[in-house]
Amino acid sequence: MDKPATECLDIRPERGKLFSWQRRSTVVLPLAGVAIAIFALWVLSQHLNAISVAEIQNDLHNFPVAPLLLATLFTVISFAAVAFYDVVAVETIAPGRIPPRVSAMAGAAGYAISNALGFSLLTGGALRYRVYAAQGIELADIGRIVGTSWFAIWFAFAIMAALAMVAEPGQVPWLATLGPELDLAIGLAVLVGITALVAWLSRGQRTLGFGRISLRLPSSRGALVQIAAGLVDLAAAAACLYVLLPSGSVGSFSAFILVYVVAVILGIVSHAPGGIGAFEAMIVAGLGLGGNSEALAGLVVYRIIYTLLPFVVAVVGLLVSEILRHRHRLAGPASAASLLLEPLIPPLSAGIAFAGATMILISALTPSLAERIDTLSEFIPLPFVEMSHLGASFVAVALLIVARGLAKRLRRAWLAALVLFISGAVFSLAKGLDWEEALVLSLMTLTLYVFRDSFYRRPLSADMHLSWGWLASVGTTLCACIWLGFFAFRHVEYSSQLWWEFAFDGDAPRMLRASVVIVTLLLAVLVDTLINRRVLTLAPQGRIPERVPALVADAPLSAAALALLGDKRFLLAADGEGFVMYQRSGGSLISMGEPVGTEEAVTALAWSFHELADRSGLRTVFYEVGPQRLPMFLDMGLVALKLGEVARVDLAAFTLEGPKRQPLRYADRRVEKDGLTFEIVAKADVPGIMAQLRAVSDEWLTLKSGSEKRFSLGFFNADYLSRFDVAVLKRGDRIVAFANLWRSGDRNEVAVDLMRYRHDDCKVMMDALFTKIMMAAKAEGYRWFNLGVAPLSGLTDHRSASRWNRFGSLLYQKGQEFYRFDGLRAFKDKFDPVWSANYLICPPALDTPRALFDVTTLISGRPLIGKRK
Repeated sequence: MDKPATECLDIRPERGKLFSWQRRSTVVLPLAGVAIAIFALWVLSQHLNAISVAEIQNDLHNFPVAPLLLATLFTVISFAAVAFYDVVAVETIAPGRIPPRVSAMAGAAGYAISNALGFSLLTGGALRYRVYAAQGIELADIGRIVGTSWFAIWFAFAIMAALAMVAEPGQVPWLATLGPELDLAIGLAVLVGITALVAWLSRGQRTLGFGRISLRLPSSRGALVQIAAGLVDLAAAAACLYVLLPSGSVGSFSAFILVYVVAVILGIVSHAPGGIGAFEAMIVAGLGLGGNSEALAGLVVYRIIYTLLPFVVAVVGLLVSEILRHRHRLAGPASAASLLLEPLIPPLSAGIAFAGATMILISALTPSLAERIDTLSEFIPLPFVEMSHLGASFVAVALLIVARGLAKRLRRAWLAALVLFISGAVFSLAKGLDWEEALVLSLMTLTLYVFRDSFYRRPLSADMHLSWGWLASVGTTLCACIWLGFFAFRHVEYSSQLWWEFAFDGDAPRMLRASVVIVTLLLAVLVDTLINRRVLTLAPQGRIPERVPALVADAPLSAAALALLGDKRFLLAADGEGFVMYQRSGGSLISMGEPVGTEEAVTALAWSFHELADRSGLRTVFYEVGPQRLPMFLDMGLVALKLGEVARVDLAAFTLEGPKRQPLRYADRRVEKDGLTFEIVAKADVPGIMAQLRAVSDEWLTLKSGSEKRFSLGFFNADYLSRFDVAVLKRGDRIVAFANLWRSGDRNEVAVDLMRYRHDDCKVMMDALFTKIMMAAKAEGYRWFNLGVAPLSGLTDHRSASRWNRFGSLLYQKGQEFYRFDGLRAFKDKFDPVWSANYLICPPALDTPRALFDVTTLISGRPLIGKRK
């Protein structure tokens, strides 16, 4: 396959207001999460003044075994209960369509991912989308499944808190000063309300509506199962932490449960990875554990068992799935596991990078082991130790940034991560003989190498900026690690000389210098994201490969002439017998129509284009295609949206005779009566009339108060128009209307592209121009005349039709104020055409509206429906 021709893209800074409403909406929530995390770290600082890191390390070293085993058991129970959330949700929304083992694994794995990485709806929700979409579930139903599952979790929070209030009123933190009566009243009110809800559900199928959004509620039996699962989940998760806390540190289990529930909620709201900082601050402040080093050691162990251990299990599961993926005889649970775990590779790889970066940061910002530093000092000079310490800090921040590229399956991110992991392992040994850290980083390197086939995307643009959400995750992680460093060295008296002290035992100065490097890198990335966010803008011209004009001349469809506009890129067949004309818009790679070429070349090129988009991390879109090759597009996993219908006139049967042709005969005679003459100017003579054509075009654009469209429509360009014959109507020597003619190969069809006229001439001029062109094309022996698309025509509004069809039909009926849909169809119906469906091919679910936005932006420069004349 030949490489695409020169790229027709220009990278330019995004214009417009720096903080538009859309940008505010994407910034506020991440900033709120960072604010909550910073406040939580401040709360921790206020409560941990009396504890040193050495005390916590000693308690961790002497941690008893029995609580560890119990905590592991409770973790298994909790994640097993979590699986039932999705099992019930799937059976409620899409009964019988997904095997319970798949929905159970999706629920448990999704929770493990979101529990470790934060942004629950964006991580665990994305996983569920991938799994359920692979099973053929529509986006709306996937949203309902996730919504039902999340309702169950929040119901569990409410029920667990209510039970704690009822069990021990007066012992609830924050409410104890108001008396036990208030605790009991609130708890009973919540329980009575939920009991009434279950009773209401037992009377039949119920649906909850929010405006136009509807959510089918589970049956009373399903609700009870979810409630039971929620109680088991929360009780087991809380028990996991409870058994790890020292005996006597928590007075009441009911009070502990309530504090735990609030801590989990606060961690979710903070959007920090794993709720880091916010969860710990709530536990420490709510239970009064600030002076208890054993309790803090228990919190550290809880993070390892309940957050890190499930994440590690998921990584091991990925290794197993990688083996299964290369086996051709999969059946039963094995195939289900492979189906589930394959989509986990990108987010888990990002999690691995995040975890590795966090480990390096903690190591770089906390005291080193004295005996290892003494050993290191005998072999490595001090400057190498200092540079390795700063190098490790740089590697950690870079890994946090590269993790986003891993989540997007970018090949260059995978290569960068390998280099960073290897460098981190070397720096870990050189800065403090941290062989355990180097071993873990080496294993992470090996894991990424095993998954190398999953990172295949090579974007067309080298530009990739972090989202505000990802920056928030990076920022909260760095803040937490720097806070840990200052906490570890808070006994050190700071002075200006401390910054310039270099010694093998100078851990505190190294921590300060590393913190400066970390904050500087973070600010640099933040400023770059704030100021230099870029969008891809179409360049005005592009190079047309030499083979393309000949292929256009032989193409059976006249719309292949759009390849000559000069605003597209090309993907050529290896043998030169076909091409795809396409452009990028937003996150989509958009082909204008089907590939052009021989039958064999078209199929191969369509798949090659799909692979190109996938490798580039972009959505595959085919704009304006017919129904003939729909099965091929469906095999690609894409969906077809009906855009309208194409009108084609059978020229062999076309005549001006008969009563139905009376309006056309009138128009034809009227222009002759008004002194207008028709002529087809050969393309060789078009440059001589270009000035007149431009004057007509400029007047027409002024009349329409519009601007030139692109990509799917021709625009006025002298070089472009000179490639075609042009049909004109003249008043004397003055041109008053024109249309350039597209002629297909083998005299299959003729179409007009730019059709423009002066507004002060004959009212039926367009009818006459079309009529005369058709009669001329018929005389030349052409089979069809293509009148173009009638947007949204032919869409059904049947209640069982797809949502897109019903929406398009409603817009067709009600949108006449903005666009004369019925008027355009009525104009084309005058010629008694044959109507055929016209489609947009794009990915399903959430990618569908994004693809529509990208297409309309590409054509008209803004997300509005473009007018086709």
